[in-house]
Amino acid sequence: MQKFLLVLLLLLLGFSNTIWAQLGFSHEVGVIAGPVAFQSDYGQRYDYKTNIGNSGIGIGIIHYINFSYEAECNCYTPETYFNDHFKLRSELSYNKTDLEHLGEWVKPERTSLGADQLRAMKGSTELTNIGMQLEYFPYSIRDFTARNGSIGPFISLGAQFSYYNAEAYSTLGPLGTPLSTYPKYLTPSDNRPYGFSTESNSVWSIVTSLGTRYKLTPLRDLMIDLRFQYFFSNWVDGLNPNPEIYKENKANDWLVWLNVGYIYYLQ
Repeated sequence: MQKFLLVLLLLLLGFSNTIWAQLGFSHEVGVIAGPVAFQSDYGQRYDYKTNIGNSGIGIGIIHYINFSYEAECNCYTPETYFNDHFKLRSELSYNKTDLEHLGEWVKPERTSLGADQLRAMKGSTELTNIGMQLEYFPYSIRDFTARNGSIGPFISLGAQFSYYNAEAYSTLGPLGTPLSTYPKYLTPSDNRPYGFSTESNSVWSIVTSLGTRYKLTPLRDLMIDLRFQYFFSNWVDGLNPNPEIYKENKANDWLVWLNVGYIYYLQ
């Protein structure tokens, strides 16, 4: 079912881009890559080592509809505020993060069974994302395009559909026994037998970004983009201790992705 939905979204995305192309708007394509910090149920909340340690890498391909330029006539479109300040971005990306418990409760001086269980618990999550964002440029896109060396800051908001593959394991042995598993992860949660799960599933998310472009040449830009992605699930990392019992389990999973991109304008 998840594969069918992903294929359907890819087809819809291609159909949407075909419609925009028929309307004459120009296109841009690019690649992005950079570090991902995954904020999950592993580790200590608001802990620097957790935020830095539970990180991975992401890559992607991106496509833009540029409303300010018309490809058919090689000219600008009619000057409206929308055409000169917005672009529509579509994306297919992938990221993977290895996860472990870090912070106060796994310091070397802690020698209890619980500390050993937390130190031995490991995990990972892989995400394949597809979606769209509407990017807003507060300064004129035409002015940015006209001059090499110009800066074009932007903010964006959109949604993505993700297919995730989460794994959880322990170096002490199979998870699910009192010997290998920290007590709060043995409690059933959200129709799962435990507070951990090794599963593959799909999830929707909200995405917002803050970034800027730098004009290299008339047809080439560099981009830096800081993204926040919030998932409508708390199982993306494979952990979700029962939130009715463990009140510290407050938020769904989310990530921050700092990516650098290279963008080429199609003529």
